[in-house]
Amino acid sequence: MATRSASSARPRVLLTGFDAFGGESINPSWLAVHPLHGKRVANHLIVAARLPTVFDASLIELARLMRLHKPALVICVGQAGGRAALSLERIAINVNDARIADNAEAQPVDTPVVAGAPAAYFSTLPIKTMLRSLQREGIAAEVSQTAGTFVCNHVFYGLMHQLATQAALRRTRGGFIHVPYLAGQGHPGMALEDLTKGLRVATRTALTTQRDAAYGAGALS
Repeated sequence: MATRSASSARPRVLLTGFDAFGGESINPSWLAVHPLHGKRVANHLIVAARLPTVFDASLIELARLMRLHKPALVICVGQAGGRAALSLERIAINVNDARIADNAEAQPVDTPVVAGAPAAYFSTLPIKTMLRSLQREGIAAEVSQTAGTFVCNHVFYGLMHQLATQAALRRTRGGFIHVPYLAGQGHPGMALEDLTKGLRVATRTALTTQRDAAYGAGALS
């Protein structure tokens, strides 16, 4: 009988970033996530994957990755130019409202991410504990009350809807982190090494913190 290798048997964390969009040549979310691929954190194997900055297609790819890897934890990461810190997103809303077109030239306005679904979902990550861990490591961080209404929020909401409605994923925790521009890409910016370090710290904290008493989980209607 074939046996699984230690790597394949190890529980997994799925970290996702996005490809470049809006005329930019890079996206720091993917550049920061990619170096963590294959690393082990708190006895979990990290799988890093890149999502297209495209409405709908991003969620199709995310669902495929989740079926493939059956992760214990999912953290999706996106770029938020103009922010100066890692932004731990608290809430995803059921709205697509694109100021610019995505990479497939789609620009939905005031449409739901999932028709008939709840108005919003809270992150199930321990974001206040993650905030403290990041600040102790000297990484600029904040809790954010909005993930916007572009593809980042689309993915965040789609992720949380999957976790809330699919029985096989009920034990999986998930959420979203926005990262600033890279230093040199725009202002304010952060060094790539700090972005990657911050994501590793955030992942470790999420895996080792069972409950963040300051926040609940579930849907808002």
